[in-house]
Amino acid sequence: MNKWIDKKTFQSLIKDGQRIMFGGFLTCGTPEKFIDWIVETNVKDLTLIGNDAGYPDKGVGKLIANNQVKHLIATHIGTNPYAGKLMSEGLLKVDLIPQGTLIEQIRAYGAGLGGILTPTGVHTVVENGKQKIEIQGKTYLLEEALGADIALVSAYYADVLGNLTYAKTARNFNPIIATAAKQVIALAAHKVEHIDPESVITPHIFVDYVCGGDLI
Repeated sequence: MNKWIDKKTFQSLIKDGQRIMFGGFLTCGTPEKFIDWIVETNVKDLTLIGNDAGYPDKGVGKLIANNQVKHLIATHIGTNPYAGKLMSEGLLKVDLIPQGTLIEQIRAYGAGLGGILTPTGVHTVVENGKQKIEIQGKTYLLEEALGADIALVSAYYADVLGNLTYAKTARNFNPIIATAAKQVIALAAHKVEHIDPESVITPHIFVDYVCGGDLI
């Protein structure tokens, strides 16, 4: 199966109302080209799951600025004042989750687990509406696993099979979200024939489609 696709095929995979995970930390490791292509489609009512809201003119902030997002699940939105404005006006639903908790919820989904137990947020507003479980005298919150319809990852190298490696800190959320979605689409900076198996970070079995090289 040839997993390498072009822009037109990528855009055909994006639909109204999808839950989309994206890699990146303050846009480092975010597949910017994919964001631009989604902006062009004008699909709407998206739920985005990732570390942050990007910036008004960078990362997923472009989708928020284009009013394509109805729900954002992230750890903070401080770098995107427009997202804060929409949240305050009730035009964008925002769930803020502690960063470690969010990535573990995603990891749990990829591992086939129902959720995680964490002490983070106990005795704060984070615990509101959540089940609390006591183990050996310590209280934990049950945080349910979190998955998506599509995960958009940013890779450095991808080979012909779809094995991926990442560039230094741009790795961040990318390998984890690649395990937690129905479809995984990777944007690769470089296409190569072969990656040493010892260097592969995301095996090709997790990757449905790849775009990069001369197809960008």
